[in-house]
Amino acid sequence: MKKLLVIGATGNIGTAVIDALLAHSNKEEVQIVAGCRNIAKAKKNFATWHNQVQWLSMDLENTATFEEELSTTNCVFLLRPPHLADMKVFQPIIDLFVKNNIKEIVFLSVQGVEKSTIIPHYKIEQSIKQSDLKYVFIRPSYFMQNLTTELLADIKHKKAIVLPAGNAKFNWVDVQNIGEAIAEIIHNFAPYCNQAIEITGKENKNFESVATLLSGITGTNINYKSVNPFQFFFIKKKEGIPFGKILVLFMLHFIARFEPEPIISDNYTKITGNQPTLLAQFIARKKQHFIKGD
Repeated sequence: MKKLLVIGATGNIGTAVIDALLAHSNKEEVQIVAGCRNIAKAKKNFATWHNQVQWLSMDLENTATFEEELSTTNCVFLLRPPHLADMKVFQPIIDLFVKNNIKEIVFLSVQGVEKSTIIPHYKIEQSIKQSDLKYVFIRPSYFMQNLTTELLADIKHKKAIVLPAGNAKFNWVDVQNIGEAIAEIIHNFAPYCNQAIEITGKENKNFESVATLLSGITGTNINYKSVNPFQFFFIKKKEGIPFGKILVLFMLHFIARFEPEPIISDNYTKITGNQPTLLAQFIARKKQHFIKGD
């Protein structure tokens, strides 16, 4: 049996990976260890996982919290939490993977990382490659779930999407689809070993088009307001958003204005045999999230 440590188990992606693994027809072949910071809270929020996963209280900034677990683990799903970007955090973790002879690493990176050498994901990928660990890099496009997390407050309360994205097009992918692809790769690692795999949806849309979709499906008029970087910084600072988070949101949305339209891949279908979620399907599925007071 493969023993898998899922780092960031209670986040969007970690949850999608575990849900997909538990739904897999061969789920008994993988023993899941769900790593998180607060086990009591996690057990309450993920009661449906009861007796199907083993919980581990862990802190990526303190390797002592999970070093012992690695001694009996042969596969790790690794992601970079938004608040951690320094290789001073990730290099000791990668060194521990080597020390404990971890057989398989699945790392959640980002689409286009090979062209953005300054971002943390690039440095983590390079470190894993140089370590000679066996890996798969998952490079997804723009998450549909950003609409129900980072952008939700503005949609619900301002009836607007407020970003410095101009007319830039983003490729929209459902986090559930990412989790399903990763689950398949974890179950059948060898064919994908030492590859970087882009996981995308089928649609490239700008935020004007997304606002139109939201309006039509929710029955509420949602506008898109493209603001310049200074306006964006001032608005978010006034809302009390930390500077680091504002910077991440800025880089994610402003730089896209100067990049080519995203490449659409069919890797999700090749891996899972299914068609990716369309943005309209996602919005309809999450319709109640966009209603004020929900």
